[in-house]
Amino acid sequence: QVQLVESGGGLVQPGGSLGLSCAATGTIFSINAMGWYRQAPGKERELVATVSNSGSTNYADFVKGRFTISRDYAKNTVYLQMSRLEPEDTAVYFCNAETFSRIYWGQGTQVTVSS
Repeated sequence: QVQLVESGGGLVQPGGSLGLSCAATGTIFSINAMGWYRQAPGKERELVATVSNSGSTNYADFVKGRFTISRDYAKNTVYLQMSRLEPEDTAVYFCNAETFSRIYWGQGTQVTVSS
């Protein structure tokens, strides 16, 4: 079992920056990749960015150049640094960890971009 706890959400003005973090505990040796997804009201959950054990990253087109995903393997933590935020980025952001047998999700953290 893997447990994920996100932190760092909040309210930010358009054009601002915000950082999210997600700490993994439990059977962390089984994790192959970690990532961030988001879900806006009335919409489906969508990929934001992922990072594999090798450090390979993948980003959704709508965040390229604005968001950066990183991973601290010693702390078992994945980060999402968001800049040039837009109102359309408002959503609940979920941390995700993939193992060979299943996918784990955090509880989600709200990010609101508004003036």
